Amino acid sequence: MAGMAPEGSQFDAKQYDAKMSDLLAVDGQDFFTSYDEVYESFDSMGLQENLLRGIYAYGFEKPSAIQQRGIVPFTKGLDVIQQAQSGTGKTATFCSGILQQLDYGLVECQALVLAPTRELAQQIEKVMRALGDYLGVKVHACVGGTSVREDQRILSSGVHVVVGTPGRVFDMLRRQSLRPDMIKMFVLDEADEMLSRGFKDQIYDIFQLLPSRVQVGVFSATMPPEALEITRKFMNKPVRILVKRDELTLEGIKQFYVNVEKEEWKLETLCDLYETLAITQSVIFVNTRRKVDWLTDKMRSRDHTVSATHGDMDQNTRDIIMREFRSGSSRVLITTDLLARGIDVQQVSLVINYDLPTQPENYLHRIGRSGRFGRKGVAINFVTRDDERMLFDIQRFYNVVIEELPSNVADLL
Repeated sequence: MAGMAPEGSQFDAKQYDAKMSDLLAVDGQDFFTSYDEVYESFDSMGLQENLLRGIYAYGFEKPSAIQQRGIVPFTKGLDVIQQAQSGTGKTATFCSGILQQLDYGLVECQALVLAPTRELAQQIEKVMRALGDYLGVKVHACVGGTSVREDQRILSSGVHVVVGTPGRVFDMLRRQSLRPDMIKMFVLDEADEMLSRGFKDQIYDIFQLLPSRVQVGVFSATMPPEALEITRKFMNKPVRILVKRDELTLEGIKQFYVNVEKEEWKLETLCDLYETLAITQSVIFVNTRRKVDWLTDKMRSRDHTVSATHGDMDQNTRDIIMREFRSGSSRVLITTDLLARGIDVQQVSLVINYDLPTQPENYLHRIGRSGRFGRKGVAINFVTRDDERMLFDIQRFYNVVIEELPSNVADLL
């Protein structure tokens, strides 16, 4: 089963789908129906006026592939399994589905969203709040590394939606600070990630405490056996929405490479680009935590202002750094893949892959950060001789052509 996830070059889509279908057929009957209705615009989805206002104010113009298929079945109260990679607009899909169905006159927790990392939970909280701005939604993120007391205080004052990581959410349920009686929607985001991080038992424990008639949404890039098992156990006639990889667009993001030949020439190249970087907000990806520290030191010693974040830093430090970056007081962020999923800064319009990702899939996670959901963006890839093969794989994986960086890069931003 380990080979089920799409693998760049050896990935055979038909074989993968056939394997999936076998897994999903229970007693010869398909466990779910697929849902194929497509809504070309947000206006056609029958959403409340104030939710639409929030969607447009957030900067969305037209729905992405998953939003076109995924929002409506969720608003109808159906259990949904939505399979799509990060960066495709999943978060806004379930946020809209939840916001449409809340009873705003009742200040009780009616929706619970679980995510694998604190960053992602806080990110979802922000999107939920922004989209629900005109609805007066109350959202709270329950994550580890923050004050339990503060969580209890906010929960007791009343919220409509709780977003959190499994450990802290289970703790709040156990202490009865989070009351499950009114929860009618339960969403697992990045379910594959949560299971691979060992949260399975906690997810099951949380589920046991929820009302039996809860609507369940599972969002996941891949569907490993454990994710399917969750869907079997907890879902009722779910509809499945699959956004195939060729619909995951990198549209609107101009992609270039810079031929740096040798690893040791990358730093000079980056410093040459620095003035351009600081015009907008940009994120620089490297492959290891040690390299984040190394590159940060190098840039600072040349008097370039940069922020840096990686998984070895404690939560508090990461939060402060992300706040600085979001507010624009720091304009260049150096980070690793680990945190790629938790960064969605509206203004990021340039991503630099100082190191190419080690897996083609991660390329979308990274550069999908720039120009997300139809905003324009630019990605620049540093390519040494050793990276040429990976660059080739990425182009084939996403069916894109990555051209050499022209000299007028500043004009592109």
